[in-house]
Amino acid sequence: MLAACGDSGGPAVSTAAQAPVAGASPVSPQPALKRVALVMKTLTNPFFIEMEKGARRAEKELGVDLQVKTAAQETSIEQQIQIVDDMIAAKVDAIVIAPGDSQRLVPVLKKALERGIKVVNLDNRLDPAAIAQAGLAPIPFISVDNEQAAYRAAKFLAADVAQPTEAAIIEGIRSADNARQRLAGAKRAFAENPAITLVAAESASWKIDEGYAVTKQLFAKHPNVRLIFAANDMMGFGVLKYLQETGKSDVKVGSYDALPEAMAEVKAGRLAVTVDQQAAQQGFQGVALALRLLNGDAVAEVLLIDTRLVTSATLK
Repeated sequence: MLAACGDSGGPAVSTAAQAPVAGASPVSPQPALKRVALVMKTLTNPFFIEMEKGARRAEKELGVDLQVKTAAQETSIEQQIQIVDDMIAAKVDAIVIAPGDSQRLVPVLKKALERGIKVVNLDNRLDPAAIAQAGLAPIPFISVDNEQAAYRAAKFLAADVAQPTEAAIIEGIRSADNARQRLAGAKRAFAENPAITLVAAESASWKIDEGYAVTKQLFAKHPNVRLIFAANDMMGFGVLKYLQETGKSDVKVGSYDALPEAMAEVKAGRLAVTVDQQAAQQGFQGVALALRLLNGDAVAEVLLIDTRLVTSATLK
């Protein structure tokens, strides 16, 4: 991890006219701050609010000019592409991006790289095959091991299951690499318990309302489901809302992101587990890595942030 340096207070500035001092050396102008754009999916998800907080801390501690841009929703891919185009036109020095899609953002990011703009990838990994096909070198990526973290969360759900039990997974956007990784991790965990049968895996596009609607449809087809892993907290909230409205208190639910609202649900006993993937730290390290690239430093291709499970036991 990178060490951050604090800022220093500047001298007071007087507006009064002063006569030049004979023999005094001219004052060198301060170099302009590097302009870094943080492009996220949305601010309707508190995960990205935390990511911005970390980036703002880096702005203050590392001395950059940070511009934060977001699309309206996590599914607003065309809008995110336009934001990147706008940042290219604005001639920012670096773009730190949490892409809504792992493939569709590659062409516009190639355009940025060709203009000399440094690019750092956060949270959802850009597709390495699409990057290679575009003729680009690997783009530095900061995130967590989504497959392993989802595996651990689903493993926690499955740990005490000894009788035949049906399970379901609520997926994120299927074109997003982090959604695919979380799906794979949860599937692996459920498959390791012979008493568990995975009966459904459906996408709810990371959203609360879609999580609710998908859960409603799920129980219409599979009324005996007793384990649900949702690939983010927002979809998990939709699951919990449906279960509370229908009085289904015997369904064990896990999710991912450790939003404050999710931790409150864990404390209340309605959510069994969620995953803390340190969104603020991802934001901080993204800006820090962009600055290192701008300084000409060699950087690792992948930087993984630690995760932890949040359960009732860890919150005591």
